[in-house]
Amino acid sequence: MNLKKSSVALIASALLVSSLSARDQIKIVGSSTVYPFSSSVAEEFGATTSYPTPVVESTGTGGGIKLFCASADINTPDIANASRKIKANELKMCQDNGVTDVTEALIGFDGIAIAQSSKVQSFNVTKEQLALAVAKEVPSKDGKSLIANPYKKWSDISSNLPNREIIVYGPPKSSGTRDSFEELVLQSIFEKQSVYTDLFKADEKANKKYKAYSEIRTDGAYVESGENDNLIVQRLTKNEAAIGIFGYSFLAENKDKVIGLSIDNVAPTVDTIANASYPVARSMYFYIKNQHSKDVPSLKEFTKLFVSEKMIGKDGILTEIGLIPLTDDVRTKARAKVLNSEKLTEADLKH
Repeated sequence: MNLKKSSVALIASALLVSSLSARDQIKIVGSSTVYPFSSSVAEEFGATTSYPTPVVESTGTGGGIKLFCASADINTPDIANASRKIKANELKMCQDNGVTDVTEALIGFDGIAIAQSSKVQSFNVTKEQLALAVAKEVPSKDGKSLIANPYKKWSDISSNLPNREIIVYGPPKSSGTRDSFEELVLQSIFEKQSVYTDLFKADEKANKKYKAYSEIRTDGAYVESGENDNLIVQRLTKNEAAIGIFGYSFLAENKDKVIGLSIDNVAPTVDTIANASYPVARSMYFYIKNQHSKDVPSLKEFTKLFVSEKMIGKDGILTEIGLIPLTDDVRTKARAKVLNSEKLTEADLKH
């Protein structure tokens, strides 16, 4: 009798442990730019399947990947949204912490909008002028040295620009939008200018740093405004002199409140982002922790829905809220990676 009771107790204990180690609700963290797309898929998933609606948190790309890579434990996130490709050192962090089976999902494009209140006349800015407005250090007048950014107004940079104070509401360092902005604007301009590179040839480490100069000014002209892009939109409606930096999808959703600046005479639109003529565009991703597939049975079904034609196709639901679709062949290849749970390697990040 005692033996039977003991056996029953062991079985009950095993079932309890099993129930605690598995869950139905998917946990998603990461990019504020990908957040509305991911949330839309989550709502569709909750409405059309027997599984609960996934929980989506906007933590920023860097912060989300850090949470995602912390452990393979079931209590950690299943998916990390990202408005840039995962970095090699981040993938290594994942692997070092036991997250050894990750799949990359490319879902589409998004532009980085430089926007202002729709109540103020818009203007064109070159990518170089934009870089000079936000960089911590800029070339001196003779171009021979770097000095602390002296520009207080746009007209200080060029007489063709408005006589308006430079106030930029932008994302923090943890944001993938910030990473992309630094790479697509600051680095792409300054890596071509000898004043940022020649002065540091004697110091190899510093030289590497300045070849890809991306330091944003900290004198108050650039205001870090958190991971919530909607907060930047709200601030622009209250401060008509300011400009803001956020994903194109938020510009598309708030056309009654804000308007995008043209960069190098190209305005941010679905077409200009898709054909790469808009200078500040990037790819959108999410990353899947395949090791959770066994204990989170809804994970494969959710990711399958996310990369479906219904969601990311040319006429998909996500295009209605600002996602710029991939070309047919790229979309097909990206979908196959997800459906086959293709493992991401360090070599993949070098392409």
